[in-house]
Amino acid sequence: MTDTATDVFTELQAWLEQNWDPDLTVAEWWERLGLAGWSAPSLPENAYGRALPRADAVRVQQTIAENGALGAPGGLGLLLAAPTIATHGTQEQIDLYVRDIVTGQKAWCQLFSEPGAGSDLAGLNTKAIQDGEEWIVNGQKVWTSGGQVADLGMLIARTDVDVPKHQGITYFAMNMHQPGVDIRPLREITGHAMFNEVFLTDAVTHTDAVIGGLNNGWAVANTTLAFERAGLGAGGGSAAAGMATPGTVAGHLERRAGDFVSSGGGRRRGGGGPGGMLGGAGTLITELAKANGAIADPVIRQDLMRLHTLNEIAKYMNQRSRALRTAGQPDIPGGPNIAKLSMSHILRLSRETGLRIIGAYGTLHAYDDDARKVLDAATGNPFFGAVTGLALYSPGPSIYGGTDEVQHNIIGERVLGLPKEPNNDRVTPFKDLPKNG
Repeated sequence: MTDTATDVFTELQAWLEQNWDPDLTVAEWWERLGLAGWSAPSLPENAYGRALPRADAVRVQQTIAENGALGAPGGLGLLLAAPTIATHGTQEQIDLYVRDIVTGQKAWCQLFSEPGAGSDLAGLNTKAIQDGEEWIVNGQKVWTSGGQVADLGMLIARTDVDVPKHQGITYFAMNMHQPGVDIRPLREITGHAMFNEVFLTDAVTHTDAVIGGLNNGWAVANTTLAFERAGLGAGGGSAAAGMATPGTVAGHLERRAGDFVSSGGGRRRGGGGPGGMLGGAGTLITELAKANGAIADPVIRQDLMRLHTLNEIAKYMNQRSRALRTAGQPDIPGGPNIAKLSMSHILRLSRETGLRIIGAYGTLHAYDDDARKVLDAATGNPFFGAVTGLALYSPGPSIYGGTDEVQHNIIGERVLGLPKEPNNDRVTPFKDLPKNG
């Protein structure tokens, strides 16, 4: 650790001793945390951060949790919206939007994918038409994580159909609490509803909510996607986000901050991000294999070691990427894409290994709390549900955040220099292109 980093953590320790009070409301604590720069310390200083390298920023959040304090606001606001706005927004937009993110006052969702524009995101059809200082938005979005608790959305919409499709997109911040925004849950095969579809009918946003300039939304969206892939990829670690939900919808802001801290004071097992989930899954299925004797199967042992090895490689690659950025050098070419592909592969291997370990119990799954109690009583092992839940969830990461096929294409074309598939979508006006749906 550098002398500078040591000074940072000494300052953080002293700050926590002086400021953490479990009897504060969540809103009061997050305001202290956010305005002191500890909610998102990797953000630049003009965006309520401390310009720390990602590795140090993760350690900041771990230190907060280890001291028994409530962690930073979680969700897509801190993960995606804040760094995107810090990169492309004006100072006025940073003060308006990022302040409310780091203090947990507003929760965000991502309004990108559409039924006919998933892998081909630039083919989106949602339109925003200018009316004075307002933009009137009509269209449909899908796979919207956290839409049901969001105050604001990161919206990309078509603002010019007379230019090629990548050139006619604009990135907006949009109020989710208005007439014309209809949010409907999408129930998954796991029984959960992590995602939503959102119907926009004459919804309104404003000129001063344009992030990064008119018709420059594709560049801004790619910044968001880069943060998403880095955050979702294997080896990404966990920022140890707080257990309270930010924003005005969930109703947590006025509750006691100490009520959202685990009694042990440390981080929740597995952490708060995909990296923590992957490591937690490997530990769980290893312990199950030991308990039921499957660890004696040489194929099971081999796959458990493959999982361990893949997780370690992902961790070291992430550390290498952090070191390069800290040294001011270019990141690993295609690093976030490789990390996301690794996560998909690790989850598939976890699914297959876990199901082999628990055998016929893998055919049973509970889809709500009452059913889980019945299943746990019948099997005598509450961890079987975690294995089947992971198995049912495992196809998702190969789709969301850009499919595995998209990641392969990006690596092939942008990193390896392979020729693109022939098409004319970068020169033909969007209105003249065949539509996906």
